[in-house]
This record gives sequence, C-alpha cells and structure tokens, in this order.
Amino acid sequence: MEDGDSPGRAVEIQGRHGALPAPELLAVPGAASPRRKRLLPEDALDKGLVSQSPSRVLGWEEEQRESPPGRCGSASSLSSAAISSRLQELVRLFKERTEKVKEKLIDSDVTSDDESPVASPTKPAPAAALVPAPGELQGDKPLGDDHYCEMLCCTFKHQPWLDRLKSYKFPSSIDPLTNLMYVLWLFFVVMAWNWNCWLIPVRWAFPYQTPANIHYWLLVDYLCDLIYLLDILIFQTRLQFVQGGDIITDKKAMKENYLRSQRFKMDVLCLLPLDFFYFKVGVNPLLRFPRCLKYMAFFEFNSRLEAILTKAYIYRVIRTTAYLLYSLHVNSCLYYWASAYEGLGSTTWVYDGEGNSYIRCYYWAVKTLITIGGLPDPKTLFEIVFQLLNYFTGVFAFSVMIGQMRDVVGAATAGQTYYRSCMDSTIKYMNFYRIPRTVQNRVKTWYEYTWHSQGMLDESELLVQLPDKMRLDIAIDVNYNIVSKVALTQGCDRQMIFDMLKRLKSVVYLPNDYVCKKGEIGREMYIIQAGQVQVLGGPDGKSVLVTLKAGSVFGEISLLAAGGGNRRTANVVAHGFANLFILEKKDLNEILVHYPESQKLLRKKAKKMLRSSNKPKDEKGGPGDPLIIPPKADTPKLFRAALAATGRMGGKGPLGRLRWRLKELQAMQEAQGSSVSPTPPKSPVHHRSPVTAHRAQTRLGEEISSESPDHSVTIRVISTAKEDEEILAAEISEKDEKKEEQ
Repeated sequence: MEDGDSPGRAVEIQGRHGALPAPELLAVPGAASPRRKRLLPEDALDKGLVSQSPSRVLGWEEEQRESPPGRCGSASSLSSAAISSRLQELVRLFKERTEKVKEKLIDSDVTSDDESPVASPTKPAPAAALVPAPGELQGDKPLGDDHYCEMLCCTFKHQPWLDRLKSYKFPSSIDPLTNLMYVLWLFFVVMAWNWNCWLIPVRWAFPYQTPANIHYWLLVDYLCDLIYLLDILIFQTRLQFVQGGDIITDKKAMKENYLRSQRFKMDVLCLLPLDFFYFKVGVNPLLRFPRCLKYMAFFEFNSRLEAILTKAYIYRVIRTTAYLLYSLHVNSCLYYWASAYEGLGSTTWVYDGEGNSYIRCYYWAVKTLITIGGLPDPKTLFEIVFQLLNYFTGVFAFSVMIGQMRDVVGAATAGQTYYRSCMDSTIKYMNFYRIPRTVQNRVKTWYEYTWHSQGMLDESELLVQLPDKMRLDIAIDVNYNIVSKVALTQGCDRQMIFDMLKRLKSVVYLPNDYVCKKGEIGREMYIIQAGQVQVLGGPDGKSVLVTLKAGSVFGEISLLAAGGGNRRTANVVAHGFANLFILEKKDLNEILVHYPESQKLLRKKAKKMLRSSNKPKDEKGGPGDPLIIPPKADTPKLFRAALAATGRMGGKGPLGRLRWRLKELQAMQEAQGSSVSPTPPKSPVHHRSPVTAHRAQTRLGEEISSESPDHSVTIRVISTAKEDEEILAAEISEKDEKKEEQ
C-alpha cells in the first residue's frame, strides 16, 4: 500500500490475490500522519467524524520504517491486522450513526448533544463555497482583474478608490425618509441658504463689500447658485413619493410630481436671474434677496436630521438659539443702516463710527431687543419711530423665542419629569402609611436604578402606539437571540415563538431580592437580560448551588407542568441588579390555543425535562429521612415457596402465622418509606402485631429483631459479610405450638 499524500496518486493494497481498487478504501479526515499516529484519535472516533475525503493511510513503506530490524517478514501480517482493526472500528462507528439517525426519525423531539446554534431570522444562510478547479490553485495570484496587495506572507484584496468611483451609479430614485446621502446633500443646500440669509444683510448695510474684494463675494454667490441648480435638476426630480398608498419610483412620475408641487415654484422664484441688473445699478446685494426663499429645504433638513439623531433635543436647542442670534443680527444691520442714513455720529443715539462697527451695532441690538435699558434717547422723529418699532419687535420676538425654548427643554426632559413625579407620589404614599424606612430606601433604589439603566420606567409604554408587525420586528431584534436558546421552545412553530416575544415583560430586581421561592406555585418563566441570579439550596437553604448569568433561562418547566409539578424546587435570589424578562403562564396558554401541535410538543418536552431533573436525585439516593427498619434483601425463593404452599393449605401452623407477620411487616415498611414524617404509621389493630425495633443501620454481626406483644413470635434479621445476604430467623414459643397441635 503506497502513501497517498500527493493528490492524484493511486492508492492500492497489494495482497496475495492482486490489487484492490482505490475507491473501496475508507479514509478518516483529520487523522495525523502515519509516522506520528497509527490509530485514529479517540475524540474523532467517539464523535463518528468519518467521511470519504482523501487522507493519509498507514502504508507498507511506513510500516517497514516503524518495524524494528529482524521483523520484516511479519510486516505484511502487521499491516493487515492494523487495516482489519480499523475497518472493524469504522463499521462500529457507522452502526452507531445509523442507530442515532433511526432514533431521530422515530422520535423527532430527540436533539443532538451539541448546543444548538443561535438562530438569526434576519440574515440569510451563507451560500455554499465553490470548490476551485485544480488549475486555479496554481500560482500565487488568482486569475481575473482583481487587484491584490502582497504584504509579507499575506495577500490582501482591495479595489482602488478611483475604480469604485468610476463604477458608482447614481440612483434612479431616492427615498427622502431613509437615504442618508440625501440628508448630506440637504446639508450643503442649507449651508448655501444660510450664506445668503446671513451675508446679504451684512453686505447691504455694512461697508464690507468693496470693489477690491467683489470677485470673492461673487465666486461664493455663484457657487451657492450652482448648488441650488443641482438640487432642482438632479435630486428633487428623483425623490420618491406616496400616491394611493403605493411608493412611486417611476422617473417620469417623480418628475411630474415635483413640477406640480409648491416647492418647485419657490425654487424657480429663488433662482430669478436678477443679477443681470448688476450691469445697470451695480453689484447690489439686495438683488440676491430671492435666494432666501429656499426655506423649504431648511425645514426638510431639520425634520430628516432629527429623525436620525439619538438626542434630537440638543439640535433643537441649537436651532432655537440660532433663531435668536439671527434676529439680533438683522437688527444690528438695520441699526447701522439707520445710523448711516442719519449720519454717523450726528447725534448721541446713532452709531458714532468708532471701533468695530458690527460688534458695536450688535451690542446695541441686544440691549434693545432684550429691553435691558441704558440706551441714549432718540432725538429726531426717524430715530423715535425706529426705536419704537425695535421695542415692539423685540418684545414679540423675544417672548416667542423664550416660549419655544421652554417647549424644547420641556420635551427633552419629559421622561425625567414623569420619573420624578412618580417617585414623589410613591414616597408620599409610603410616608402616609408609615412604611418602614428600609422598605422606602429599597423602593427609591429601584426607581433610580430603573431610570438610569433603561431611561424609562416602563418600556412597553413606548411600543403601544406602534402597529403589531413593527412591535414584532423590534421584539425580534431585542429578544430573539435569547428566546431561541430556550430548550423548551426548540422545534416549535416559529410564529409561536414570535408571539411569545411580544408577551415578554421587563422587570428589574434589586440585590438579594427573591425572584422565586421554593414551594411556591410557578406561573412565570424568567430570562436573564442583564445581571446574575443565584440558585440557593442545601440543608439551610442558603448554599449557592449555581450562578446564572445573562442569557440563561429558568422556570420554564413550571409553565406546562401539572399535577404538582409546577412548584418551585429552589430559591432564586438576585446577586446584584438584575434585569429579567418574564413570560407569564396565562400568556403562554393564550398563545398555545392557536398552535395545538406546538402545545403537544411542549408538554412532551416538559415531562422529559421534569423526569431528567428528578432522575439524578433518585439514582444518587441522597440522604433522606432516617428509616426505622431499613430495607432488606428479598426473601429467599425457597422460603417464599414454603410460605406460598402454607397459604394454599389454609394458613395454619407456625409458617402460616409467620407468613401473616411478614406481610404485615412489609406493609409497615412500605408505608414508612412513602411517608415524609420520621414517625412510622400505625399498623392495623391486632393483639399479636409485632413491635418494630428502632434501629436504622446495622453492622457485621448485629441483628434486628421484632416480636409480638405476647412474646409468642420473634423475628430476627442478622447481617453477614456480604452486602446483599442476610439471615432471617423466626422463633415461635412452645405454648403456641401446643395450642396449634390441640
């Protein structure tokens, strides 16, 4: 037999009757080299990992190398024995695998010993990898146009950014609600709109636009006009819209919808070519005032940005502050224009022309709109009218800004306000009924931890207004990975599991809180979302048996157990702060009404899990209640035959009485073993009933005896050296024998 390392080499076994064909050989994948290991690994054999993939097989040449000198004649017999033992082992493994498959086909509930993988309902199964052809394996680089970067011994595949840019195709339709690229484009449009809104008043009122820098101003102006034009021609004509409940993505329909909208009219109006009047009246910034009419893009950007921000109230506060600053900005420009109209420094009310003109005018605008006071009195009629209009506008604008700011801050802190009101009401209630201080502190701790960990007191309140399918999608993303690990629900209807997800409730437990207590009726199943819980047991009920971490499930058997099996068997205590999901029994019963097959499967699994949980205790025979008369070995067959014959003869004589006494003693022992109380039950009333001796354990040579009250019958059980062998002796008094004979 030749070594089969290289692909394509024929593997043959030479024997006395010729060569055996290669396809009849059985190979074990993953086996070690024949020079290192001659047998299969034990773990591979136990798991039955046997396939027909090519691998190395112990051959004639390796056997010759491993055999010591002088044993070349027996090399052939050794190799044949090794091959025979391997084939026998493989046959055994195949038989075991066949038995497992048969068992699974007969009972579909049987699952493998390995832990089942976590199901992912949203991700599709990966496609099977294609096996490359032998020709593709040759060479260091694969064929094709892919670009590779060789670095040391590794090869990294990458695609140049220029190629990606060339291959990029602009979408034919844009979803304005979810497309982030559209939100980014709106940001540039809003920046161009802000340039016109802020700089047009400044260039009109202040002497900042001069013939020396006019080309810089015009360059930025026409760049903003280009952004406006691209928004009209490319983006707005590709926006999807809803008509009759359907999302329209047709190019012609989207273009017609934009042309009929009010936004198209405002966009065309804001791009009126009034710049041609520059040739007649000069570069006047007021001719660009229509550019400020593109305000719809600004409000749309606000709506889209708030939808994607995690803390939208921060942006709302910044936007409201910008409104106030812009009103002050416009007022400062108007004040400089009024001062220039009256003459700089002509009166004490106007701007005197010293220092930074914009900063000084802005300072005056702040004092005027906020009505701080301390301003010089106006002198002329124009100054008086201008100041009156400023005061009225300032009071109105400032009150609107304050009200809007209050609404923004109030909406941002609505959850915290609700939390404080609930906590205050609870504390007031506990003080009214004089609840102990320790209980009040635990209640306060629960409120604080729940608020800081979840940001709310009840998560279900946020999902009430959502449609049923949306709540299901959220529940799948949050809880499916945890619920899919529950052994009780594996193999059930997938839709039933989805219905269970919507019924889960989140509960927070404080440190040392009892989640469930031993002996109480189990009506819930618990899934640990965060934190740890400890299962307590032992003689004192305080020993930690096991610690369950996040993702663990307990109490699932109580949901379906009946006939007393739904009682808790141990105390479960929260080790620290623990967030648990709870599924109540009534919710599960409402769900199972619609899934009868899953209901049968769940009850079957619950019975199996209940038997498996009780089986180790029965096998180990843990320390129970002490027996007054310990169980003994069965009565010898010959003695039982004699007693049976006596019973058929009428039950007279010493053996008949002994037979009756043994039956009574056996009934007492069975009643004692089934009772929980250490006190044995009373035997049937009889004047010659034996009284049991209170001895629980016997050693070699010791005996256990019992006799009737009138000392007529005495039964002794003597232990011997063997554990399963004892001597049974029965003595009857002479008086009773004489009475029987008479």
